[in-house]
Amino acid sequence: MRRHLLRILILLIICVALVLVYRSLSRYSLDDITSSLAQIPSYRIMTGFLCVIASYVCLSLFDYLGLRYVGKGQAYPRAALASFCALSIGHNVGGAALSSGAVRYRFYTRWGLSGDEVAKVILFCGATVLLGLSMLAGIALLLMPPTGETILQLDPGPRKLLGLAFLAYPVAYVICSIWGRPPLKFRSFRMEMPTTPMCIAQIAVGTVNFGFVAAALHQLLSAFTDAGYLQVATAYVTATIAAMLSHVPGGLGVLEATMLMVLPAGASIGSLVAFRVLYYFVPLLIGAPLFLLTEILARREGPGRSEPSGEAAHQA
Repeated sequence: MRRHLLRILILLIICVALVLVYRSLSRYSLDDITSSLAQIPSYRIMTGFLCVIASYVCLSLFDYLGLRYVGKGQAYPRAALASFCALSIGHNVGGAALSSGAVRYRFYTRWGLSGDEVAKVILFCGATVLLGLSMLAGIALLLMPPTGETILQLDPGPRKLLGLAFLAYPVAYVICSIWGRPPLKFRSFRMEMPTTPMCIAQIAVGTVNFGFVAAALHQLLSAFTDAGYLQVATAYVTATIAAMLSHVPGGLGVLEATMLMVLPAGASIGSLVAFRVLYYFVPLLIGAPLFLLTEILARREGPGRSEPSGEAAHQA
């Protein structure tokens, strides 16, 4: 019964994602979208999409590291498959802990992970997201040239203090791993602090991931505004935080509205629609059918059958 309920939940998640795609695109007329996209040079769209691909490669490393953290390391292609299917759906549905978590649960339990271990991987990936956002925001605010100060209406002093505040989280995270922070406990659940090399890897891959996302946005926005990369990166971090706090699925509308408010005049909704198509919709159109295919193949192999983890298989 629990297995059937989970399959129904996953099917509902995919249906909701498809509805959100339709609702998002229906906010703009076809003429609005095509005219805006026509103003973006093809090479900008191509380089932006390459940055999107690079971002999803980084995101796959979140899961790869998380699986190693819980002692159930998998070959990279398997971890990348689970990550892409989970995040291509979760990015559009929102509520990543539930939507992408449900997809991850389907993959990881088949690979021999317990419920607690799946929860630890999800929390590990969530921490990596926050570390990457904090690091990118801190770097962008500290390195932003004087001409970019108006982006957040901050003078140099407050802007640098805010940048240092963002950097304080990843620095404290590494210090806790060195000094040995007590494990996180909730009833029988226990999550240990990652090792220092693992913490540094989280910060590095999280920062590079969001750096590529900001680069994709910068490429698309360059057709309409002369905002520099650091300005776009700061605007993206601000918009992402606003979208996360709003709990709107996929940050629908919140991301675009915040970007237009924070960026200098001249930023076009067309470039943001193009970004949503490249970063959200194209992966969904690939990830959702791919996930359904893995479900069909797993069902043919037989219910309740789990595969050994990569490390266990190697030892065998």
